[in-house]
Amino acid sequence: MSTSTLLISLYEQKAAIDREFFAALAGAPLSAENRHIAIRTLNHIHTVDRIFAAHLRGEPHGFKASNTEATPTLEALSASVQQVDGWYVDYVRGLRPEQFEEVLSFRFTDGDAGRMSREEILAHVIHHGSHHRGNVGMLMKQVDQAPPRDLLTRHLHQQEPQRREV
Repeated sequence: MSTSTLLISLYEQKAAIDREFFAALAGAPLSAENRHIAIRTLNHIHTVDRIFAAHLRGEPHGFKASNTEATPTLEALSASVQQVDGWYVDYVRGLRPEQFEEVLSFRFTDGDAGRMSREEILAHVIHHGSHHRGNVGMLMKQVDQAPPRDLLTRHLHQQEPQRREV
């Protein structure tokens, strides 16, 4: 599997699991405090996704922190996440193989300089989101609601059921 094929699968899986998390969270019987924590966590993921999308485009991101001051509604956040997830899927699909290794210079929100390849940035975004969705999943487990299964294996086998054949 090539880097581009793997990253396309990872970003398709990210888009799918984000939709599942928002749907599950909408019906989760969380306390007001834990619902707020869950939305703030998902908003943090989304803010970081937007920051790194700007780095990939070579544009300023305009963020001063890795989360926004205001907390969006779950519905507004879900719509924005779907849009950015779609952008990432299209972006990864459109990259030529040599572009993955291209090193980009940028500034983190704290002003420090950074340099990463496109491939490293794309891997960071995937790992960062997965980590924090796990935090939200733990809040859901506290109220006996199973969070969506955030697994690449699950996604690949749903997309290609023939992988289950031995």
